[in-house]
Amino acid sequence: MFSAADQQAFEEGAALFNQGRWWHAHEAWEGPWLTAAGQDRAFLQALILLAAALHRRWHYGSLTHRNFHKAVKYLDTLPDEYGGVQLDRLRAEVWDALHTPDVLPQLPRVP
Repeated sequence: MFSAADQQAFEEGAALFNQGRWWHAHEAWEGPWLTAAGQDRAFLQALILLAAALHRRWHYGSLTHRNFHKAVKYLDTLPDEYGGVQLDRLRAEVWDALHTPDVLPQLPRVP
């Protein structure tokens, strides 16, 4: 899936996302996204857009959720589990977090 360097950047982004540091997660994933192709690129694009949706909601008060809906278009091209992440669960957690203060979605890993 990813090179060793890109895997490290992915894991750093995942940790930042789980801490609610969505802008920083977005930034960590951007490097691997630039060189990714196919489903890997769609996966990273979806994660970046979900992080952006959360950041815009809770840092700027945006209620439009445009980035969430853009992310869903990428998620719909992927299986429910991709890159070690349960994408269907992630989608639901982010949607809940966009509507409920103090809900901190996590990147749900495949057991």
